[in-house]
Amino acid sequence: MSYVQNTDDDREMMLEAIGASSIEELLEPIGEKLRSGKPLELGGPMSESEVSSLLRSLAGRNRPASGLSSFLGGGIYDRHIPAVVRYVLSRSEFYTSYTPYQAEVSQGTLQAIYEYQSLICRLTGMEVANASMYDGATALAEAMLMAHGIKRGGKILVPRAISPRVREVLDGYMSGRGIEIEDIPFGEAGTIDPDALKDRLSGAAAVVIAQPNYFGLIEPAGEISSVAHEGGALLVSYVDPVSLALLTPPGGYDADIAVGEGQSLGNPQNFGGPLLGFMATKRAFMRRMPGRLISGTVDADGKRGYVMTLQTREQHIRREKATSNICTNEGLCALAAAVYLSSLGESGFREVAMQGAAKSHTLYKMLEGLPNVELPFEGDFFQEFVLRVKNSPEGFLAEARSKGILAGIPLGKEFPELGEGAILVAVTEKRKMEELEAYRDLVRGWK
Repeated sequence: MSYVQNTDDDREMMLEAIGASSIEELLEPIGEKLRSGKPLELGGPMSESEVSSLLRSLAGRNRPASGLSSFLGGGIYDRHIPAVVRYVLSRSEFYTSYTPYQAEVSQGTLQAIYEYQSLICRLTGMEVANASMYDGATALAEAMLMAHGIKRGGKILVPRAISPRVREVLDGYMSGRGIEIEDIPFGEAGTIDPDALKDRLSGAAAVVIAQPNYFGLIEPAGEISSVAHEGGALLVSYVDPVSLALLTPPGGYDADIAVGEGQSLGNPQNFGGPLLGFMATKRAFMRRMPGRLISGTVDADGKRGYVMTLQTREQHIRREKATSNICTNEGLCALAAAVYLSSLGESGFREVAMQGAAKSHTLYKMLEGLPNVELPFEGDFFQEFVLRVKNSPEGFLAEARSKGILAGIPLGKEFPELGEGAILVAVTEKRKMEELEAYRDLVRGWK
């Protein structure tokens, strides 16, 4: 077997072709701290089988989350995905299709999106849903732009108790449009005080609530909705879709726009993506909604058919006048959500939510009264709660990892008001009683 190695002349030719005078110039954009400073010890040339063997051994050093007890949450959750979801997504007519630009020959894709939209409307209690968006964060940002456009200006009130990752996206979106974002602080209970909200509504286009909020706590959504509407603002609800099996849906408390992260609906965690943003709204606002909408109709022979409708043409030809510049959707992730919800049915979906809620409350009760921790909030929560450990939270999380437990997300940096040892703990339907007991024993033994 022969091997081809690059010579100095080859290297010079490649550098000249890309317009670089040296390897150092080529690497200039990479910070000094990120460079090894010495040659990589790769050894000599290897055959294909030898490379495969080496890569397998390196991959074997990993400790995937699937092999650990995961109590991570904060918007992306470790949930059971029925096998039928993976089967449908692996069919070539779905995973090779991109987007239905020629709608008349995309009936299967259009029907799948239509079914997804119908399920999102039923889940949220809203009248119209679009064909999905990139992720929950961008869906919320687009909803805020939508509300700002409906009200023809005004600031947006956003809860302090929202995901820091989501907030970063909102800041980026709104800064580009010069839209003011004002924080809604959380009270001692960890939730929004509707009475305190009244003083902030002057000049507000919309009020955003996270339900449940980032701490897992259930907000008084009905009261917040009344206060927002009385103050002339729209209500944008950022919801956990699984919680809607148990909690009042956005349509039930008169939300104007409902959005959220749909990863929990049949999509794996992967490395934090791809994700699924869902959006629904009132019929009165559907022409302001970004993205596309798929509708059902009949053809000249009376046969059922599906069409792409209410897609703003300016998205393609006059971008500066468009409602939004988003003109595609997370089709495969949306399909996963539709298959997931259809396969579970109402009773199965409710069971998923009930198990997560029951198991998280069980762990909460197990930790109550232990000497090394505090539970700062006593309000109702869905499947996540805040735990405050003494001493170093980083040390606690490292100790947990050494025992095969991903114990939670540290909150001290983004929410210093919670204290340095604050950790967000999530419990989904996948966690077993022995895992809860192992977590309790870990906390009990922490010094």
